[in-house]
Amino acid sequence: PQMEKFFDYFDERYRESVLSSPASEDGPVITISRQTGCDAREIAAGIVDRLNLRLNTNKWKWVDKDIIYSIARELNIDTQRIENYYEGIKLSNLSEMIMAFSGGFVSDLRVKKAIRDVVLSICKEGNVVIVGRGSVSIAHGIRDALHVRLVAPFPWRVENVMRKKEMNAETAEKYVIETDAKRNDLIHTFLDKKTTNIESLFDISLNRVSFSIQESADIIVSMYEKKVMRQMAERSKIKSVI
Repeated sequence: PQMEKFFDYFDERYRESVLSSPASEDGPVITISRQTGCDAREIAAGIVDRLNLRLNTNKWKWVDKDIIYSIARELNIDTQRIENYYEGIKLSNLSEMIMAFSGGFVSDLRVKKAIRDVVLSICKEGNVVIVGRGSVSIAHGIRDALHVRLVAPFPWRVENVMRKKEMNAETAEKYVIETDAKRNDLIHTFLDKKTTNIESLFDISLNRVSFSIQESADIIVSMYEKKVMRQMAERSKIKSVI
């Protein structure tokens, strides 16, 4: 049911209406970029639980791989095949894969635009925690946004991946190195202006060695309240005065 509901949002007309809505109505959104093996999905789920409880709502949701299903659907490709392939591939190779699966030519630009439009419409619609998918770059123009980076030392992340994915040390190391590179490529791919300093894109960088999953979720919610909820409250005060 969740997947069906998700697709309801992503027919082209709906997305066009979201993308053309005024920037002042965008968000709120939290983006989480992460080094491999930092438990981002579990943290995102914790953030959503806390925000829904605190704000007495069920509006907040979190998203990561759902986006792949939307792109696959949009480009008429079998979702399982695109998901399997996407896991081991860089974005620059995505169009070749789509050509092979769909039997037609789909340019890099079309793939990039599909990803960007779907991610941006999710971010603009708001009340969402979005994990990865270049979201920090795509959503960078949204005012009511908190951009989070999760990091941890390489050996700690390798151990975490070994435990979670039941891999041996060598396989886990290779997985971490390759996935880190792929995620960095995505962030750079969707930046309007190229930068060597991606750290400056984030409001907060959190070292997972120092904080548990639950503590990380608490800290991020607190930062969200201090930045985004404060901004929104200040604007509504100004409106009420006017």
